[in-house]
Amino acid sequence: MGILKEIPELLQEGVITDETAKRIQDYYKSKKSSSTNKLFIVFGVLGAILVGLGLILIIAHNWDELSRMTKTIFAFLPLIIGQYLSGWVILKKRDSIAWRESVSAFLFFAVGASISLVSQIYNIPGNLSSFLLTWMLLCIPLIYLMKSSVASLLCLAGITYYAAETSYWTYPSSDSYMYWVSLLLIMPHYYHLYRKKPTSNFMVFHNWIIPLSLVIILGTLAEKFDELMYIAYIVLFGIFSLIGDREFISKQRLLSNGYSVMGSLGSIIILLMLSFNWFWDHLRTTEVLMNELVRSNEFLSIIVLIALALVMLFYRKRELTIENMNPFSFIFLLLIPTYIIGLNSSVAIILINLFVLGLGILIILQGAQKNHFGILNYGLLIITALVVCRFFDSDLSFVLRGVLFVIVGVGFFASNYVMLKKRKSNE
Repeated sequence: MGILKEIPELLQEGVITDETAKRIQDYYKSKKSSSTNKLFIVFGVLGAILVGLGLILIIAHNWDELSRMTKTIFAFLPLIIGQYLSGWVILKKRDSIAWRESVSAFLFFAVGASISLVSQIYNIPGNLSSFLLTWMLLCIPLIYLMKSSVASLLCLAGITYYAAETSYWTYPSSDSYMYWVSLLLIMPHYYHLYRKKPTSNFMVFHNWIIPLSLVIILGTLAEKFDELMYIAYIVLFGIFSLIGDREFISKQRLLSNGYSVMGSLGSIIILLMLSFNWFWDHLRTTEVLMNELVRSNEFLSIIVLIALALVMLFYRKRELTIENMNPFSFIFLLLIPTYIIGLNSSVAIILINLFVLGLGILIILQGAQKNHFGILNYGLLIITALVVCRFFDSDLSFVLRGVLFVIVGVGFFASNYVMLKKRKSNE
């Protein structure tokens, strides 16, 4: 550290005291130690995964030449080693994050390997969905026994794959309701991270993996009324934006706030999709029986999501002001009546386009107010995306389309130039 080399000179010149110098040195030592521990955890987990995969490959190379008993022994060997190491860590290395996470990763893959090998040796029937569900349910207790965030992340990835395999790739043979049960079983560990380590790297990873998993799997609830899922998704993205605005996460870097990023981008993508004529034309020609609609998975999921979003808005009403208001947290309140209007009128298309334009303008104003180039240009990109969509979906002449692109380009240049001048004048 360069500042550590300057400490003797600063002491000699009387700029800092001996106590201040010691505090600076202690701070950077603790910071260096923390960085070293993080690297040890990362390489420990990677090493455990590679060792496990290497053992499987070695055994697989000579698999056909082994007897059934020998195969069975090798099938259980990684599991036995992993359980032994887990017991040793619980008794001797409970406070070592690196050991806990590394052994948890090894045991996680050992469980999957043992299940698959035993099934292959004894010709036990089954499919990929049942294998994944069994594997995840056996490994979820590992999260709490080892206090392992790596096991939590791996289980989240596993249950997401299970739900996608079950409800997307083999639909309609089965449903993936066990995904939601498994997710609820994992959430207490996420809450523990929120309470104890809200700024840790593991918390950041969960803040991305959990919303990503929900975005992927929410679509599995669709059955007969796919058009309703647009509302479900816009409400879900509104919930993400509300979570991302919470103080514990909003003060972190943008890349650490998966909820805000997905809530914002997801809302814009849904609105841009709804800004085309084809969706509303299809919606108005679809015959819907009300008694079937209210009993559908899509309708029930929308009701649950809206209730959750309204509860979150109610508890945050005192914190919300014009200055800190995130427009993506409220856009679903406008989309729902617009959707109803769109059942009988083409006015809904105009309203959707106005919503996207309004969001772009609000984001630009927020960027200018906060003197933030990233936010400013994001708002400009939203308007640019809207112009591009209308380029391919309207009867405007090429001259007028060209004029629109020129206006947006001038807007990019002018807004950035004005903000740059403002920032220089403030300096």
